[in-house]
Amino acid sequence: MKKLVSLILVFMMISSVFACAPQTQPETTEPAAATETQEAAAEPEVTEAPAPTQGVTDTEILIANSIAVSGAYAPVGVPFKYGMEAYFKMVNDNGGIAGRTINYTHTDDEFSPEKGIAAFEKFFYDDKVFAIVGHFGTPVVAATLDEMKTLGIPTVYYATGIGQLYQDKAEGNDRSSFPIQPIYTTEGQVMVAYAKGYFNAQTVGVVYTNDDAGKSLFEGISIAAEKYGVTLVSESIQAGATDASAQVAKVKDCDIVIAAMIQATFPVLIKEMEKQDIMKPVLTTYVNVSKTLTDANAEHVQKLMKTEGAGIYGLGWVDTTDLTTEEFVNFYKYMPLVGATEADMNAFAMTGWIASSVFCQGLERAGKDLTWESFMDAMESAPIQNPFGGSVDFSDGQRKGTTEMNLSKMDDTAASGWSLIIPIKSIDDILAGVN
Repeated sequence: MKKLVSLILVFMMISSVFACAPQTQPETTEPAAATETQEAAAEPEVTEAPAPTQGVTDTEILIANSIAVSGAYAPVGVPFKYGMEAYFKMVNDNGGIAGRTINYTHTDDEFSPEKGIAAFEKFFYDDKVFAIVGHFGTPVVAATLDEMKTLGIPTVYYATGIGQLYQDKAEGNDRSSFPIQPIYTTEGQVMVAYAKGYFNAQTVGVVYTNDDAGKSLFEGISIAAEKYGVTLVSESIQAGATDASAQVAKVKDCDIVIAAMIQATFPVLIKEMEKQDIMKPVLTTYVNVSKTLTDANAEHVQKLMKTEGAGIYGLGWVDTTDLTTEEFVNFYKYMPLVGATEADMNAFAMTGWIASSVFCQGLERAGKDLTWESFMDAMESAPIQNPFGGSVDFSDGQRKGTTEMNLSKMDDTAASGWSLIIPIKSIDDILAGVN
């Protein structure tokens, strides 16, 4: 039980911890069929070269990433790396994939964009890796994303939720990007689905911070509100503001209030709702679903938390309720085999395991004939399972991260500070709950 609680707590904090000589890949074209006359007279038609692929031999696949394993972010980066290594060890110990073992290398970028850029360029140009798996941290991802897409190297799992990762229909080299954990733009859409499908809201108040996180969440909220016929009443607030009285007054008559903001500003909003006696449900991002936040604020929002028809709710994306599944058993079996201690076997390690698992599912689908193009096609061919709950769908160029999330309620009597209300569901399943 203690292990389960600790996993839940750390998963609640993951996103807050993770809060810039290109070449292109030419497409292969088939030559037009020649007529009998043309066959005799025409020069042989020259086709474009196939898209370049590197880092693959008959016996191995070379992949890499840079992770902060020293400094302030080492408590996140070290277990994340162990989680990746443990999954790859499991795969390699069982014969690899299509006869190939996975050769994973990494370097410490210390969460520095400059060092992250240098590491990526070494991986691509010198080491010639096949893919980047587990691209780590907002500043490094933001600094390297454009170059990675330009080069077309497959990149699987970003340890960040920045809006730049979101695409409705990726084409060309943009198809090489495969975000898995929630992107704020996507999460905003899931919020609206829950507002309508679970809370039966018709009018949704939104208070969003004017930073990247808040604006990306609001972008998704706006998309979904138009799509699902929900009326929005919105008001922005300065990130880190200490007064939300005007914002609360504007949304007080709505059926539900969505708090599109992260931890620094969220407590200000809910305390102001308590002060103004606005007893409406509040829904927020999974970034805020932490025991630390509950412990620090529950005494100030008791009425909002516990009044029937009100309550403070948040989203989540990983199911840690059953540690007896085969995936958890393998996780705890292989983590010590790569040097991880019990303290390392936490939710950050599990996200590394998720990154490796999704990548390997793509490899298995691609099979023996592995190229960048075949890998991208394989990743898009059908939804891919998150080993710890839900799935992510890259079909038709979708690059939205996971669109399947659960719903929890702030509960100061629960060991984790939050109680699960609805298990992981897709947007369609959430909306199906509308009466």
